[in-house]
Amino acid sequence: MRDPRRLFELNPALQVPEGLPLVAGLTGFADAGSGVSQLGTYLLGTLDSDVVATFDADILLDYRARRPIIYFDQDHLTDYQPATLKLYLAYDELRQPFLLLSGFEPDFRWEAFTEAVLGLIEQFKVKSITWVHSIPMPVPHTRPIGVTVSGNRQDLIDSMSIWKPHTQVPANALHLLEYRLQQLSYPIAGFILLIPHYLADTEYPAAAVAALDSISAATGLIFPTDRLRQEDRDFIANIDEQVAGNTELGRLVGTLEERHDSYMEDTQLRSPLTDSDGELPTADEIAAELENFLAFRRHGDEENGRGDR
Repeated sequence: MRDPRRLFELNPALQVPEGLPLVAGLTGFADAGSGVSQLGTYLLGTLDSDVVATFDADILLDYRARRPIIYFDQDHLTDYQPATLKLYLAYDELRQPFLLLSGFEPDFRWEAFTEAVLGLIEQFKVKSITWVHSIPMPVPHTRPIGVTVSGNRQDLIDSMSIWKPHTQVPANALHLLEYRLQQLSYPIAGFILLIPHYLADTEYPAAAVAALDSISAATGLIFPTDRLRQEDRDFIANIDEQVAGNTELGRLVGTLEERHDSYMEDTQLRSPLTDSDGELPTADEIAAELENFLAFRRHGDEENGRGDR
């Protein structure tokens, strides 16, 4: 293996305290409700931070699969926006320092990337690692977002993980990092947010709030969430308005609520997160009903001929 330290460049002017928690969220394979992308944008846009290390996108990123954005200004090009992957030293609302790994998920050289991150964890004597991922599941938006917790933080698994499946899943780069850290008995927790599948393609504010709450539970870090929570209240009010105006949609959401509540009352029952008897509406059924209703979020203010909200 080539020297993994060649994958990144350290900021030589920055002194990083030892023993900090590391928080990670990488965008790529799946990001239901834009939970991970919102998390990175919100933390970097809200908290004070400095770059510790910058990873080499030319080595790790497939530009043809995830093309950078450039702005065409009438007759010339401006504002080229390449994807980035960086390790930051950030400070929470109480000025508690922590490390934040944020940006694109590597397309290439996962083993080398993992070794590089493990090296940084060792170099800075990282206290714990917490990472966040989000996936679509048939759950209702009218209930709090649940999480599945992986890793070796048994206290968090016991207190927070509502779904513990035996299944194979497509891996992402942070799964590999968690797997290697578990082998080293390093404290790590992965939070998989279970996002209503009919909201998976939206920027769902509750997903970012759930990500921040999960990180706080694992690390003790405190984040300002008032703006996100207000955005979520506005978002849910719009969704509820559409549900109230459509009988079939209301019935589908009601079915999700019933199965969710039954599962939460008795976890020995069949999980409501799977469709086994035909009563639970499929993702396609709900997506078809909500496609027009959610257009206001994805495509602006046009909504099936309705007026301004």
